[in-house]
Amino acid sequence: MAHLMPRNTAIKLIDKYGTNCPFEIAERKGILIIFESLGGSLGYYTCYKRIQSIHINDNIDETLQRFVCAHELGHSLLHKSENAPFLKKNTFFTTNKNEVEANTFAVELLIPDKCIYEFKDTSVTINEVAQAYGVPEEMCNLKKIDHIK
Repeated sequence: MAHLMPRNTAIKLIDKYGTNCPFEIAERKGILIIFESLGGSLGYYTCYKRIQSIHINDNIDETLQRFVCAHELGHSLLHKSENAPFLKKNTFFTTNKNEVEANTFAVELLIPDKCIYEFKDTSVTINEVAQAYGVPEEMCNLKKIDHIK
């Protein structure tokens, strides 16, 4: 059940905005995206006086920035009233409920089911699909598929 809310939220967003780009969705939702030096942290989400912001480390590559944006967008939708702690590489392995939900949302947003279906009759692995769509390999296990169409 833990994967249901993040998954359904991602599916609804993709349908509503016609894209799975976290930057475009955040912008259309009025969420500020701020690129800044964050040292060893990848990013974090804040909501202050109803102004939502996603902070992304400007020293990480664009592929990882996309995942971080999707993760923090997950926090903005699933945990709106809570400021998310800094996302660090080791947070990928956390058991913290909010972090797992944000990671699951990011995976579901960045790898919609249609992307998986495209490769179902090939020798391409889920890890290769994840890599192609900018999802860290550690996150592959969070992808759920209801059924093959």
